[in-house]
Amino acid sequence: MLPDLDLLRLLVRVDRLGSIGAAARASGVSQQAASERLRRLEEQTGLVLLVRRPSGTQTTDAGRLLVDWSTDLVERAAHVETALAALRERAQGHLRVHASMTVAESLLPPVLVRLREERDVRVRLHATNTAAVLEAVRAGATDLGFVEGPSDLTGLGSRVVGGDELVVVAHPHDAWARRARPLAADELAARPLTSRESGSGTRATWEAALAAAGQPGCEPSVELHTTTSLLAHVASGGAPGVVSRRSAERDVESGLVVVVPVSGIDLGRPFVAVWGGRDGDRRPEVETLLAVLGEQARRSTRSAGI
Repeated sequence: MLPDLDLLRLLVRVDRLGSIGAAARASGVSQQAASERLRRLEEQTGLVLLVRRPSGTQTTDAGRLLVDWSTDLVERAAHVETALAALRERAQGHLRVHASMTVAESLLPPVLVRLREERDVRVRLHATNTAAVLEAVRAGATDLGFVEGPSDLTGLGSRVVGGDELVVVAHPHDAWARRARPLAADELAARPLTSRESGSGTRATWEAALAAAGQPGCEPSVELHTTTSLLAHVASGGAPGVVSRRSAERDVESGLVVVVPVSGIDLGRPFVAVWGGRDGDRRPEVETLLAVLGEQARRSTRSAGI
């Protein structure tokens, strides 16, 4: 009899991650529960699948074979689960949108309100980083994605829907906050900063800007997964950080952080809508959202007198 799919998925994770504890965390269960499930898998198969050592857990030869045989099955099951979730959401009338943090926090909120109130379009928004957005689009797990900064859009449809620029922010008592002249690119590259995680559009834009200025940069002082936590870290006295100007506005206005002037480096970046498949395959609600975004951009331009 074929072992339970969840047990096979857990075994594959142990093999990939190297420990039962790590596999348990990835599966959202306790280590004790994971150990009990793996023992049940060994009982079902009649095989010793794992060798437990102080340094970690390794698969036996039999365990390795079972992992090899099961990996494709586990991955196919994950695709089926994603497809079923997508079908359920479509049946409920939700438009699935994945957006990078800055876009989700600053660009989309008024658009989503208008969609709901004026067009009766309901959106299920998932805020994550740019790399995860592109992964969701390519996997068909979302109807529309929004990314920021340099991205590989090969094979995807795309449209620029806005943009902003990054700024360097520092605690008011930081040495950079008291400088009389703008920071040059080499000075920016030499100091470890508070940074978003790898895969973030903000991080990618910053690293690309330094590279364009001929500076390799250095490892971050600390990596954080949200703009809110990054700003809070800087406001608490941490190293200066790089964020969207839009996202920093409130903290700058309240005096929690200050914007540090820079020179010799281009920190502008686009916001880009992305989708999979052909343009004609897009849901009508996607077209509606993009149209409302365009209307908002035109209103912003007129109000700014541009």
